[in-house]
Amino acid sequence: MSSIYEKYNLKQVINASGRMTILGVSTPRTEVAEVVNTGLNHFFEMKDLVNKTGAYIANLLNVENAVVVSCASAGIAQSVAAVIIKDNAWLLDNLHAAPLTVANEIVLPKGHNVNYGAPVATMVTLGGGKVVEAGYANECSAAQLAAAITPHTAAILYIKSHHSVQKSILSVAEAVAVAHEHQLPLIVDAAAEEDLHCYYEMGADLVIYSGAKAIEGPTSGLVLGRHQLVEWVKLQSNGIGRAMKVGKEGILGLTQAIESYITQPKTTGQQMVDKMTPFIASLNAINGVSARVVWDSAGRDIARTEIAFDETLLGWKTKAIVDAMKTGEIAIYFRGYRANEGKIEVDVRSVTPAQLVTVAECFNALFSGEKA
Repeated sequence: MSSIYEKYNLKQVINASGRMTILGVSTPRTEVAEVVNTGLNHFFEMKDLVNKTGAYIANLLNVENAVVVSCASAGIAQSVAAVIIKDNAWLLDNLHAAPLTVANEIVLPKGHNVNYGAPVATMVTLGGGKVVEAGYANECSAAQLAAAITPHTAAILYIKSHHSVQKSILSVAEAVAVAHEHQLPLIVDAAAEEDLHCYYEMGADLVIYSGAKAIEGPTSGLVLGRHQLVEWVKLQSNGIGRAMKVGKEGILGLTQAIESYITQPKTTGQQMVDKMTPFIASLNAINGVSARVVWDSAGRDIARTEIAFDETLLGWKTKAIVDAMKTGEIAIYFRGYRANEGKIEVDVRSVTPAQLVTVAECFNALFSGEKA
C-alpha cells in the first residue's frame, strides 16, 4: 500500500517552525493514538463522557473543574459566551439574535489583540463579546487595564503568547488583581503554554490550552478553572459550541494526553541545545550564514536556533530564502517572524537529528545553486 503522501500526492514536510496549526500541530504519543482509536470504535453518553473526563482532568491537575473543547480558539469563544450568558436560557438560544442588554465588553491589553492565525477579536465577537483595548500597543499597566473597565465589562482577557507584545505589559498576576478588585473573571488564553497549573494558581478564573501543542494530544482544547464558570462553558454545547463540538475520540485522546504529559519526562531546553549543537556548527560553516542558540521570548524552557543571513553576500533576501525552502522537494518550514530583520528561527522539538542534517544540506544546495 502506498504511503499517505503518495496516495494523495502530498509533499513531505520538515516542521522546523514548532507546533503550528498550519502543519498539523504535533504528533501524539502511541498511547494517545490508541485511546483515540478506542474512542472511535465505541459509543458513549456524550454528556456523561464530557462530565466524567472533565472531572478526571480536574483531579489530575488539582483544579475545580475542566472541560475538553474542540480547540483553543473554541475555548476563547465559548469562555466569552459563558461569562456573558451564564445560565440564561434565552440568551443561550439568542446570543446573536438581538442587541445584548447584559454586560458584554471584554477588556484586554491592546498589545494582546493579535492575529495568531485568526484574530483574537473574531473569537471574542463569536462569543458575543465586544473587544475593549486597554493601554497602548507597547504598554499596558494595571492602572491602564483598570481604566478600561466599565459597568458593561463582562470579563478581562489575557493572551499569554509569543504573538503578544512582551514588554511593558502587566503580568497575569497583576491582571488577576485588577479583575478580582472589580469582581470580574479573568480569562487567560495560554494555548501553547507548557505549565498547566501556574495561571490557575495565580487566580485566573478560566484558563485555555491547546490540546495539540505542548500537550501533544489530538486536535482539541482544554478549558479549566472555577467550577461554575466551567459549567457555563459546558452549556455552550447547546449554543455556539454546537458548531465547534469535539468528538468522543478527541475528548478521550486529550484526557490521555494530559495524563501522559504530567507523568512522562519532558524534553528540557538544555536537551534541545544539545540536539541543535551539531546543526549550528554545520550552518556556521556556510559563508554568509551565522547561527546561535536563542531562548523562547515568552519565557518558556524552549531553546531554538536563530539563523542570520548576510543578504548582500548571499544574494538572497531572507523572505525569499524562507519561501524557497517551503517550495523545495521537501517542504521545510521555519519560524519567519523576524525575516524582515534577516533572521529566522528553527524549533527543533519536532525535528529529528537526521532531518536537521537534511535542512543544513538544503541550505548548502540553495546557496551554491545546486539542486537539493
